Amino acid sequence: MADQPGAAPSRDIEGRKGDHLDIVLAPALAARRAPNGFDRIVFEHVALPEIAFADIDLSTSFLGRRLKAPLLISSMTGGPERAARINAHLAEAAETLGLAFAVGSQRIALEGRGSGGLDRSLRVLAPNIPILGNIGAAQLALGYGPDEARRAVEMIAADALIVHLNPLQEAVQAGGDTDWHGVLTAIERLARALPVPLVVKEVGAGLSGRLARRLVDAGVAAIDVAGAGGTSWAAVEAERAGDAATRETALVFSDWGIATPRAIRDVRAACPDTLVIGSGGVRNGLDAAKAIRLGADLAGQAAASLASAEHSAEAVVAHFSEVIRQLRIACFCTGSADLAALRQAVLLDG
Repeated sequence: MADQPGAAPSRDIEGRKGDHLDIVLAPALAARRAPNGFDRIVFEHVALPEIAFADIDLSTSFLGRRLKAPLLISSMTGGPERAARINAHLAEAAETLGLAFAVGSQRIALEGRGSGGLDRSLRVLAPNIPILGNIGAAQLALGYGPDEARRAVEMIAADALIVHLNPLQEAVQAGGDTDWHGVLTAIERLARALPVPLVVKEVGAGLSGRLARRLVDAGVAAIDVAGAGGTSWAAVEAERAGDAATRETALVFSDWGIATPRAIRDVRAACPDTLVIGSGGVRNGLDAAKAIRLGADLAGQAAASLASAEHSAEAVVAHFSEVIRQLRIACFCTGSADLAALRQAVLLDG
């Protein structure tokens, strides 16, 4: 298939996706992350929990399926062929542990330039867990509509579709898509047309309660706040910049955004009955516990598990098994026998 009108050449997109993986995996990028805000949230320690560690119930329902723990392996990549291995490893691990799995952007696959493992093979690997598809809001501005969205859902037998918002990344990126007129209307049209729930997420700069309310009123079923404190896509684009001025401008915004704890609280207050995913700088199971205490239904993690995803499904299982263990310890030491109790755990600060 030829490139669509207004689309970047395929080789540019594929090269950019590969660059993104390499940069996110580079240790130097961590130094440019904004504070995630979770360190300011402190649980009151319960020295006499009166519960059994082994009996703590972390299970929850999400998109009509039962999860063994309230975790989403968040969107990371959908671009280069390298992604086929990553997606397979993540799907296998999610199935093994009973977690939800969201793929990265399906743009290249939708434009017929390689699947990156984004096909029905994912559902074969993970028949029992929620799988979420992913398209970009910038593509909606360029003309994507219900037909492309339905194809994104069908190609991986997804339980829901994410529309990701990345205006900052597009603004600091050379040749980025910066005409976003009509995106909210396009999202509303998708919400009406799709046979599965629509999720909207940021990619690392956070979502405000005010915007979340507008999105929910437009028909969006779930919000992933994806707040500041995780991967800074402005910092990633700074590393890719071809000239000093573009790099300097991108770095100015490397700590831009709403911190994840603030975003979770604001979105939950504005949308009390909406599914909320707390992602962005979730480093471990304790951060996940804090996200859930603040109002998230699930906690999402992406970049922190990327290195294991490149290696093997077993490595991903080992990584998230430790996250789950840490979450269970947080429950035990707050006297929380289940997630409902964790949401009532006493906070000392934040």
